Amino acid sequence: MGLVRHPGNMRSSGDYLEGMLSDYVNGGKAKLIKAQKSGSARLVTALTCLQFAFAVYATFLLYYMSPAVVDLRARPDFSWATRIAQSWRKQFVIPPHVLGHNQESASLVSEPETRPVFKPADVCESEKIDFTQKKSNDAVMIKLKRELYAEVMDFQAKELGSETLAQLLRMKSKWDIRVNPTRPRITVVLNHFKRRTLCAQLDSLLHQTLPFHRVWVLSFGSPNDASFRRIVESYNDTRISFVSSSYDFKYYGRFQMALQTGSDLVYILDDDMIPGKKMLQILSHVAGTDKYSNAVLGSIGRILPFRQKDFTFPSYRKFRSKEAGLYLPDPAYDITVDKIVQVDFLSSSWFLSAELVRTLFIENPYTFATGEDLHLSYQLQKYRNAGSFVLPVDPNDKETWGDSEHRLAYVSETTVIFKDIVQVRDDQWWKALSTGYITQWAAMHPQKIDALFYAHSIDEVKALSPLLEKFRSTAGKKAYIAVSGGKFCPCEDAAVALKWPKLVCKERRFKIFDLDVGALSGISNSEVPVVQAVYASVKGLIKIHNPSVVITVADIDLNVKKALKMASETNSNGTTLVLLPRPSISKVLWMVDLRSTALPNWNRMRISVNIITQNRVQSLTRLLNSLSNAYYLGDEIPISFNMDSKVDESTIKLVTSFNWPHGPKTLRRRIIQGGLIRAVSESWYPASDDDYGLLLEDDIEISPYYYLWIKYALLAYHYDPEVSFPELSSISLYTPRIVEVVKERPKWNPTEFFKKIHPNTPYLHQLPCSWGAVFFPKQWREFYVYMNMRFTEDAKANPVQIPKSRTNGWQASWKKFLIDMMYLRGYVSLYPNFPNQASFSTNHMEPGAHISAKDNVVRHNKADFEVPLLKEDFRNLLPNGKLPSASRLPSLNLFNQPVSLKGLKAAGAKLGQDVLGCNNVSEIVAVDHQTGLPKSCAKF
Repeated sequence: MGLVRHPGNMRSSGDYLEGMLSDYVNGGKAKLIKAQKSGSARLVTALTCLQFAFAVYATFLLYYMSPAVVDLRARPDFSWATRIAQSWRKQFVIPPHVLGHNQESASLVSEPETRPVFKPADVCESEKIDFTQKKSNDAVMIKLKRELYAEVMDFQAKELGSETLAQLLRMKSKWDIRVNPTRPRITVVLNHFKRRTLCAQLDSLLHQTLPFHRVWVLSFGSPNDASFRRIVESYNDTRISFVSSSYDFKYYGRFQMALQTGSDLVYILDDDMIPGKKMLQILSHVAGTDKYSNAVLGSIGRILPFRQKDFTFPSYRKFRSKEAGLYLPDPAYDITVDKIVQVDFLSSSWFLSAELVRTLFIENPYTFATGEDLHLSYQLQKYRNAGSFVLPVDPNDKETWGDSEHRLAYVSETTVIFKDIVQVRDDQWWKALSTGYITQWAAMHPQKIDALFYAHSIDEVKALSPLLEKFRSTAGKKAYIAVSGGKFCPCEDAAVALKWPKLVCKERRFKIFDLDVGALSGISNSEVPVVQAVYASVKGLIKIHNPSVVITVADIDLNVKKALKMASETNSNGTTLVLLPRPSISKVLWMVDLRSTALPNWNRMRISVNIITQNRVQSLTRLLNSLSNAYYLGDEIPISFNMDSKVDESTIKLVTSFNWPHGPKTLRRRIIQGGLIRAVSESWYPASDDDYGLLLEDDIEISPYYYLWIKYALLAYHYDPEVSFPELSSISLYTPRIVEVVKERPKWNPTEFFKKIHPNTPYLHQLPCSWGAVFFPKQWREFYVYMNMRFTEDAKANPVQIPKSRTNGWQASWKKFLIDMMYLRGYVSLYPNFPNQASFSTNHMEPGAHISAKDNVVRHNKADFEVPLLKEDFRNLLPNGKLPSASRLPSLNLFNQPVSLKGLKAAGAKLGQDVLGCNNVSEIVAVDHQTGLPKSCAKF
C-alpha cells in the first residue's frame, strides 16, 4: 500500500545524465587543463559515442510512449535498449573512480519512471444502470412501514426534536461558511473494487460548494487497480491520492485509513454514492452545531427490529412485519426523510469528526466479513454516547442528496439478501443489543425489570443461581443475568451451570447477556479494558432494562465491582448495586417478595448495634458470639459499647479486644454513674433519617437471622414508596409471653391469639420492646425531646397516667417514658410471631438494675421471659411465605387488645396529657421530625 506520486513530479533520466555530465566536467576542470592531448581526444570520442547512444535510446523511448500503442499493458519489451544504454554509460561516460556523490543519481537512471500522461476523458469509465424504482403494491406492508415510521418520528420529535433541512441550516454552526471564513478540512475516503463510478464521484467532489481538503481513493485487492490508478493520475490534482494494496482489507480498511487523516472531518463513501454538490457544505454545517457535533451523519440508515408479541425479535429482513424495522429512506414504500432522524446504523456513507473514527476499533468487530456500519454506530454510542443520524433532503434539489443518482444506494431491495450474510448480520445486531446497544426500540420502549444479575466467572453463576431462579420463577417478577463471556465466563458454560439449554445464548430473547469482555480486554494483563468493557455494557443494559437492583457476589473482582458501581450510578431512574456474600444468597430469597419500588433502597439504611454493659462479662461474651454468627449481607454495621463508670476490668478487656469485621467499633464510658435510664437512652442518637439504632443490654442473645428480619421489615414497610406507615416507630426482635403492663401479668400466646388470621402473622403492638429492638430515627428524636420535658427524679410527678396501666408506677425506667409517648401519639412496634414464640432475641433474665433488684417487689419467672431463638430461615413460616402487606397487619393496644391504628390515636387524644394541650379529641401532637420538637396539634 502506498501513496503514488505523479510522473510530473519526477525528473527525467535525461535530466540526471545532464547533471552528471556537468558535475563531471566542472569537477574535473583542473585535471583536464593538465591532461595530454590524447586524453582530450578520448573524451571527444566518448561524447560522440554517447550522443549516438542517446539518439538510439530516444528513438526507442518515443516508440515506447507513442499514443499509437493502444494496449499499454501488452506493449513489447524494450528493456534490451535500456541495458545497452546502461552498458555504454558505464564504459564511456563515468569512469568507476569518479562516482562519488553522483552514485545515487546514477542508480535512479537505471530505473526510469516513464508513466504516460492521461486526461480524465481518456481513461474515465461510466456505469449505466438500468433503473426503475420498485414500488410496493402490498397494502399491508405499506401500512406497517408507514405506521412504524410515524411512531419513530413522533417519539423523536418529542424526545430529541427533529429538524428539516432548512431548520438545520439555520442552526448556529462553527462551520457556517456564510459567517465563518475558517473552513473545515475534510478528507473524503472513496473505496473502490470493481464498480465504474470513480470519475462520477471525483467530478462531484471537485464541484462541491465547500471544497474538500483531501480525497483518498482506496483500491484493496481490486482486479481494476491499474485502471483506478490511471483515473486518479489523470485528474493531476495534488489533493487526490491513490492508495492501493494487493491485500483486500474489505470494509474496515477504509476506516483504518481514516485514522491517519489530520483533517477536522472525514467523509467515507461507498462506491455507489454520488453526492450532490452541496453535501459537504450541508454535512459540515450540521456537524458544527452543538446538537450534532458528537454524531455520525449520513444519507441512508436502518432502524433495527422491535420486539414481537412473543417477546422475541425477528430478523431485520423479515417480510410483512412491522417489527422488522425500517430502511430509511425507502422509496419502495414512499418513505422519504424530510426531517433528521436518528437510526441504529448508517449505510453507504459516514460523515464524522476524525476523532470519532478511532472509536470503531475499541472492541474487536463481531466479524470482518460484514457489518462495519453497525459496529461503528454501536461503538460510537457505547463508548462516546454518539448518535447516528440520516439527514433530510430537499426533494426538489438533487444537490442536497447524498446520492444524486438515486440508483443503487436508495433501493432497499438491493441490500443484503443472501441467507448466510443475513444470519451473520442478525447475530451481530442481536449481540450489540444484548451488550448494551440502545436501539430505537429500546429508546422508545424502556423496560422495567426487578433485577439484573452479573457473574464474571462460572463459580459466581452457580453462587447466584438460587436467587436468580427464585426471581424467574415468581409470578410478576423479571430478572436477567449478564455474564462476562469469552475466557472469563463462556455463555454456554453459564447456561449449563444454570441448567438452561445452550440455545439461550443464541436465541433473540432476553434471558442471558454475553458481554464478551474479551473482545476489548484480549490478552492484556491490565485491568483497564475489563473495567471499560463491563462498565460500558452494563451501563447500556441498565438504561434499556431499568433494573431495580444489579446483583452480584460481594467478593467479585475489585475492578469489576468498580465498573458495576459506576454503571449503576448512571441510571437516573434509580438502580442499586447489591453485593451479596455467597453464604447469604440462599438466605435472602425474600428479596423477591419486595416491590420493585422498594428494592432500590437496599443500601439506604444504616443499622448500628449499640450495647449497654457494665459488669456481666460472661453475658456480654454470649451476646458478642451470637452477633458474630449472624448474617449481615455485606452491609456495614457499626457497633458501640456503652459502659457506665463502674464497669469492671474484664469487661473493658473484652470490648477492647473484640474484633468486629462488619464496620467501625466505638467505646464509650461514663465518668459519673448514670444508671440504666441514662445508659440506654443516651447510647444512640440518629445521624440521619436512614440511621437506625439496635439497642441491646448485655444479657440478651440473638438469632443468626435477626439482621435479615430487620432489613426485610424495613424494606417492606418503611422504604417502599407505595406504603404509607408513619405510625411504625420500631421493630422488635422479641416476642413477649406475658402482658407486662397489666397487674396480674397474664400469659400471652400470639400464635394462638391470631390463628384465625394466620398463626404466624407478624403484628403491631403499642408496647415498645426493651429486649432487642431497632428504633427509628424520627421517633427517637421525638422521644429525646419528650423525655427531656417529662423526666424527673420523682416518678410520681409524671403527669401521664394511662388508665389501668402498671407503667404509671414504674421508676428509673426509660421504657416508661417511651410507652407514654407511643400511647399519646398512636405509635406502634412490629413484632415477630413464630411457633413456640421463637424469636430473633431472648432475655436471659440475669440480675441487674431491674431483675432481682433489692427494691423491686416483682418476682420474675425466667420461663415467662426466655424464648427460643430462631435457628432456621424464617421466610417459610410467614403467611404465604412472605411478610403480609402493611394494611393486613393486625394491631394491638397497650393491653394486647385488638384496636385499629386510628383507634390507638383516638385513645391518646382522649387522654389529653401530652406536652401540648390539644383540646380537640380528634387531634394529637405533631412534631418537627428533624428536631423532635412538638410544633402543633394535628388531626388524625
